Parts: sequence; C-alpha cells; structure tokens
Amino acid sequence: MLLASDVGLDLVKSKIKCLTEFLDIYLRIANVHTVDFYTKDVWNEFVAVPPETVISRLRCQQGGSTTEGIGVSVWDQSQKLRDVAAYMRVTQDHSLPNLGVCTLLDDLLQEVWGDKQKDMFLKTSTFMNTKKSHEVEVMSEVIACFAKYCNIKQVIDIGSGKGYLSSYLSMQYGLNVYGIDSSSTNTSGANERNRKLKRYWKVYQRQTKPLNQGSAPEHPQEMQMHSVESFKEIGEQIGHDQEQESTPETQSGHEPVQTPISATFTESETNEKNDIDASAQIVGPIEDEFNDANNLFLELLSTDAVEMSSLSRQKKDLDEKEKEKRKTANLEAKAKRIKEANLYSPLTLHVTATTELRDIISDIKDSMMVGLHTCGDLASNTLRIFITKPELKAVCSVGCCYHLLSEEFELSDDSKECCQGPWGFPMSQFLRGSVWRCGRNARMSACLPLERVTTGHGLPSESLFYRAVLQVIIKENFGNGKTYNRLQRTNSKHVGKVYSKSSSFVDYTRKSVEKLGMDGSKLSDSLIQGYYDRYMPRMKELEAFNLLKVALAPCIEGLILLDRLCYLKEQDNVAWSALVQLFDPLKSPRCYAVIGVKK
Repeated sequence: MLLASDVGLDLVKSKIKCLTEFLDIYLRIANVHTVDFYTKDVWNEFVAVPPETVISRLRCQQGGSTTEGIGVSVWDQSQKLRDVAAYMRVTQDHSLPNLGVCTLLDDLLQEVWGDKQKDMFLKTSTFMNTKKSHEVEVMSEVIACFAKYCNIKQVIDIGSGKGYLSSYLSMQYGLNVYGIDSSSTNTSGANERNRKLKRYWKVYQRQTKPLNQGSAPEHPQEMQMHSVESFKEIGEQIGHDQEQESTPETQSGHEPVQTPISATFTESETNEKNDIDASAQIVGPIEDEFNDANNLFLELLSTDAVEMSSLSRQKKDLDEKEKEKRKTANLEAKAKRIKEANLYSPLTLHVTATTELRDIISDIKDSMMVGLHTCGDLASNTLRIFITKPELKAVCSVGCCYHLLSEEFELSDDSKECCQGPWGFPMSQFLRGSVWRCGRNARMSACLPLERVTTGHGLPSESLFYRAVLQVIIKENFGNGKTYNRLQRTNSKHVGKVYSKSSSFVDYTRKSVEKLGMDGSKLSDSLIQGYYDRYMPRMKELEAFNLLKVALAPCIEGLILLDRLCYLKEQDNVAWSALVQLFDPLKSPRCYAVIGVKK
C-alpha cells in the first residue's frame, strides 16, 4: 500500500529552483564572516538603514506574504538593504514551512499508524534532559510506526551516541536495535548506561524473589528502604549521564571495534497483546513494601517486561493459593523472556557511504536505518547507504551541523581536500546539474535558530563582538606577519572557546593572541582597551546584521533538505519519501526528518 501523503518530484524541483533564484541574490548576506565584520566595514557595505531599524523589525517578526520582486524593493540603487519589512516578508515566503512541500506529522501518523493509542510506558525525563526527551519520544514513535508499516523488527541507529534513542526504541517498542557510533567514548557511555539499567532488573529480582518462593520477607520495612534507595541511586546516576552528553553527536574517526552486546528488558512487540491479555489474569498487587521501588523501576520498562495490574476487585473471587500461583507463574515467565532478550547492541565504527553493514552485523535482517542529529556528511551518507543496501527498507534521518558538510562546488581548495568520499552537498542530480554552491559561512548561517532568537533567546552577541574586534587588532598589529598571512590563506581563524574563560576583553585578547601563535608583548593593556572602546558604540551593527543572517537560516536549511528529498525521489527503488517536521523548533532547532520507504 502506497502512502497518500506524497509530494511529487516535479513539485520538489520547482521549489528548489525557486529557492536557488532567491538565494542567488540574498546569499551574499549569509556568506559574510562575522570575524571580518569591522575589518571589511560590512554594515556600511550591505545596509542603508540604522541597526536599530533592523533589530526592531526582525524581533517583531511581522508575518504576511509578498508578491514583490525578489530583488526590486528590498535593495536601493547601490545594492544596499533599504526595506527591512520587505526583506522579512520575502525570507518568510522562501522558508521551508511556507514552501508547501512538507508532510504534516499528525497526518502521516494517522495514515500509517491509524487510531492506535500512544501508550507511554517509559518516562524519558527520568534519564534524559528536556530537549533529548522530546526528540527521542517523537522520533521513536515515527520509527516504530514505519517499522510496523514495513513489517520489520530491526533498526540500525547511525551516530547513536550514548544510545538514548536506541535503548528507548528497544524498551518502548520491542525493536532489535544496533547503535553505531564512531566515538569509542560514546559507545562506552552507552554500555555503562546499559549496565546501570540492568541493575534495575537485578534489584527488582532480589526484592521479588521471596514472593516467587511463596514466603514473605523477614524484614519488609528494611527491604523496602534498601530497595527504594537503590532504585533512586541508580536513577540519579542514569540521569547524570545526560549532563555529560555531547550534542550534536559526531563521528570521531576511531578504528572499528565491536563492543560487547548488553542485556535488555523487553521482548518482541508482536507478543504485546498476548502479554496484556495474560496479565489480566494477575490478581492483587505485590506487597506494599515493594511498591515505591517497583514504580521507579516501571518508569524504565515497557509493558511487555512487567505487567503490574491492579485488579484488586477480583481478589474475592480467588483464594490466596490460586492468586499466589498465578502471580508467581507470570513473574517467572516474564523473567525468562527478559533474560533471553537484548536491550540493544552498541558498536564502534566510522560509517561512510560505502560501509558494508553485513560485515559488522552478522545477523542483519530487513531493517530500518535511522539517525538523530547525524553530523555533516553522515546525514547524506545515511541516505546513500539506504539506497544501496537491499536489506534496508526504510530510513528516517534528522541531520545537523550543515557547516561541516563537504560541498562539491565550493571554491575553497581547503574544502576539496577534506572530502574523502561522495560530497555531502548537493546530493540530487537536479541541483548538481546547476553547479550550485552555498559556501561554508552560508551553511553555518543555516544552523542559526530563528524561532529561539525571535522569542527572546538572542545570539551570543558579546562573544561575536569580541572576536570581530580582535580581528581588527590582529590586522592592524600583525598584518604583515607570517602567522597572519597563514591565517588568511588557510581561513584558520578559530580561537576556540576563549571567551568563556576570559574575565575581560583585555584578558580575551591576550589569550587569543597567544593561542594563535603571535607575540602579544607589544600590545599594552591600554592599547587593547582602546580598541574595545572604539568599537563598542558599533556593537549594535553586528547584532543587527546577525539578525539578517538568522532570517535567511530557514531558506538555506530548506535548500539543503529539499536537495536530500529530491535525491530520494530520483531513485528508482524508492516508493515514497517525505520531509516532515518532527520536533518543536524552540526545543530542537534542527527539527526536520527526511523519511523514505523502498518499493
């Protein structure tokens, strides 16, 4: 059965054409490097109005659409921006939500999933931060939906990090998941997290063992206190993991090492209905002294792991012996299934477009490939692997870090040397045919969070201001030096996270100059402070210009994502594909998934 909610290839191509014509004019704003803002007098080169006008207009986010010419009313005769309101309208018109090519998530789930009720057995907030919890819950439902649609039980999670998505897919939906990440640190973290989850089951087994044997614990109050404390301690440890999490999760290029397969709590989803029916035979709750510990444990288990039905109304219908017999049989049967299952298998491997999955997963079956915030080229390679491997029946990919994409037609020699496989952008034959390029600065602009900025969560203006003024100092005091020439030639202008470690602009400058390998002895504190005082009145120019770049972010991101969607629609073996907004952009700015199903 083909899905009705499909967007045709011709429509996708027409929207790509519309975007490229728009960006041909506006991309020059996005490609300005903030570092060069004052050295190249960017504001006076691009904008004909005061910065206060831009700030007030863009923060208001006035809606509406316009049919004005793309480059007619926005610019003056000298090609400087003069109408900020028109600029806002035309950027909104060309942003992804307004192009009419996205499939609505609710409509898609209704079509594929039907009227199935969403039963949440796991509380992800127990061991994830708010952002990750939102992402994992929503994406897991979509993955489970398409796994069921394609009649598959195996999922391959690319760039799995510490395994939050992988473990949730297994526990909540009973899927067999392989999580692949190139970072051995992430894989070790996933294994450690599995170890802690396993302790929940061991504690639970110890506390319920006397019940299985038909006898009561000698000291139920002491056992209750020990049980609750143990569960809380483990829960706090798992919750602490999310503080150590690195987002987005990236590939680090470690050598392939297969890590041990961890234990799980769940069984196949196909037995879920039978388990629920069987659990209805259980009569009476487990003794009160275990309830607090069990409630904590159940937050981390799916319903097919342990069913704790509170059917106390049937208690009078059965004698104590029969009740105990049924309860014991149920727990023993479920314990056996849990012991035989696996949570998920974390593997360490650097994935490329040519990776052979059968070489690392010996029991690979018909599978779905997924990736949550896969970084740079990994998102593109996820789609390429999906197309070329017959065992992969569906894909759901959410990318991020567009600035790390390798770009085929970028002019920089640096970019051509870094690519060791197929280019990350563009992917589609349609866009490649036009020899289209964005440029690294524009791709970095695509990562800017428009929704967050327009709701009061501004950009880090002071740190950007520091870096731009530092560039003036470097140019005027080291402009003829070998180090400066090398920085300009290689575009290596990064000073790292010096701002967060600095007490003042003077301190920031000294640490940055030292990190760049320059001799800062000729720079006095008063000289450095003088630069700060000179440019401080112009800080609003930098803030306003970055808001102009923020407004373009959804347009550039839209082109990158439509290129990926177009790539899938160009393939003969793909039956259906779509671009779907999964997440709330205020919680997770990279919120779009490219989804595909093979014929």
